[in-house]
Amino acid sequence: MSLAMRNALLALLITVAIIGTIFYTINYLDQQRIRELDAIQSQLATDTLSIETQFTLLENAPCEDLASGTQLTQELSTLGDRLGSAESKLGSDNGEVLRLKKQYTLLQIRDYLLNKRLAKTCGFTPTTALYFYSNIPGSCPDCDRASYALSYLRQTYPSLRVYSFDYNLDLGALKTLVTVEKVNEEFPAFVINGTRSYGFTELEEFEKLFPKSLFATSTATTTPKRK
Repeated sequence: MSLAMRNALLALLITVAIIGTIFYTINYLDQQRIRELDAIQSQLATDTLSIETQFTLLENAPCEDLASGTQLTQELSTLGDRLGSAESKLGSDNGEVLRLKKQYTLLQIRDYLLNKRLAKTCGFTPTTALYFYSNIPGSCPDCDRASYALSYLRQTYPSLRVYSFDYNLDLGALKTLVTVEKVNEEFPAFVINGTRSYGFTELEEFEKLFPKSLFATSTATTTPKRK
């Protein structure tokens, strides 16, 4: 075998080895991604079932036990954070992410309606903020800043209930909520205690949209009494 042929054969073997390594690495990463997705799906499914069960319990709970709703709101928020992580890793157009986002959106709407009903029944006034954003490129340049501001307020004032919705999500219940709350396709959009507003500039200006009672204390709680 000539030197040229040996070199050609060696180059071919090296090329095959490199290609094989690439295929192995891609397959390994795909398997890792599948396992990661399965873990995320399993955790989200468990969290969703837990929240659904808590909804059922709270619907029939006396007002003096309403403090447990704070834990439910926190769990719902944690579920949203996990979904956001899955969305950033897998993409907002991933089919499984969209399915999970629809489930989460329904849970948020249900929690919002439950709190409205309990507020009326038990005679207290929670501070709620509905936040509508868009993932369409270029449609909401200030949405990230608005989202950070809401996260800060939610963490600073635990009594604040924040519900975030992808305005363009293809979900009938969400479209009905948009219609009922009369939210225009302008982003970011907010409905704070029933009052609509659009756009975001600075945190200080944004805080003016909330009732002063929210900022009076971040720890004080009251026990509502059923009428």
